[in-house]
Amino acid sequence: MGSLWHGFADMGAVEGNAFVIERGEGAYIWDNAGQRYLDATAGLWFANVGHGRREIADAVAEQLAKVAHYSNFGDFVPAITVELAERLAAIAPVAGSKIFFTSGGSDSIDTAAKLARRYWGEVGKPAKRIVVGRTKAYHGMHVAGTALAGIPPNREGYGELMADARTVDWDDAKSLLTLIEEIGADNIAAFFCEPIIGAGGVYLPPEGYLTEVRQICREHDILFVADEVVTGFGRIGGSWFASSRLDLQPDLMTTAKGLTSGYVPMGAVFIAPHIAQPFFAGGVWWRHGYTYGGHAGAAAAAMATLDIMERENLLDESKRLEAALHENLSPLADHPRVAEVRSGLGAVAAVQLADPAEALPFVKTMRAHGVSGRAAGVGALQFSPSFVMTDDQVADMAKAVRAALG
Repeated sequence: MGSLWHGFADMGAVEGNAFVIERGEGAYIWDNAGQRYLDATAGLWFANVGHGRREIADAVAEQLAKVAHYSNFGDFVPAITVELAERLAAIAPVAGSKIFFTSGGSDSIDTAAKLARRYWGEVGKPAKRIVVGRTKAYHGMHVAGTALAGIPPNREGYGELMADARTVDWDDAKSLLTLIEEIGADNIAAFFCEPIIGAGGVYLPPEGYLTEVRQICREHDILFVADEVVTGFGRIGGSWFASSRLDLQPDLMTTAKGLTSGYVPMGAVFIAPHIAQPFFAGGVWWRHGYTYGGHAGAAAAAMATLDIMERENLLDESKRLEAALHENLSPLADHPRVAEVRSGLGAVAAVQLADPAEALPFVKTMRAHGVSGRAAGVGALQFSPSFVMTDDQVADMAKAVRAALG
């Protein structure tokens, strides 16, 4: 029996049957038997610039040789972390945003949940404590994110994690209005919203939905938190963020994954100026932070990732991939084993199987056809490849999935 306990796994089934990844290059990975696979998911939504980028590894090594990290607490900070914060602020969807670094997406969500509550206390509305999420949504696995998310199996067995969390329908803005009428806007701190629902099954927003919920939040003095852990840093297609492409103007925006393309763990919360102002006026401590927030080595990975994104025009490549995924995967909806295909916005797609129970075993069938993928939501197959995947590779991936369907 091995020592490793995998995340999100039935260890009784995994034990002795792990799919061991040996290396990666571009849009491919290789297992420890030397077999090559197209990586349909870019690791876990994150390898946006592709695998095996020596440039990023070298940048991290160079930084580690200078200083691996130094805490950002108080007035301490590594020089490269300051540089990265300024670079991120320059591409933020809200001008003048402040950047608070975390160790990953779950940290970013908990940070936003705490900051939203603390903000209202600082401006004289301490009763605004309730945070609202949506059905199907995924917001990481810390306490706040687990409580906020709309995936019941992820909450089962823990009891009540966070009393001041509520859930509304993922696709109906009126559901948010109904909740506001029931409990009062004066008690609601923030509404958390993935522009595209990711791990919950890759659900694209209904026409006009995001604009409507954003306006509802404005009208009722509720903070709008855009969870862009998945869609951020180009995954939306053609823009750095969904909040930019869709003009959401978030009060807070959570990010991670694509920030470093997964080469080193890192996350960041983008904080609009009016939310940061009470904390920058002087005399206010926000007693929150992470030992590895703004890690110098991770910041070097992020800087190198942003260099590659800009130099190789990968925002445009992501937009190309948006079209290629839609063109190649949407015909699979005609297969009797497929219920629907969700694609057409961002470099993401889902093939929903008619029998949800088939999804997990089907992932292994895909491997036999040369594609490494994963299940998402209830019975869906996730597609979120690296932006360097070519149109030909997308076509090969779709052909392999069709072959696996039989």
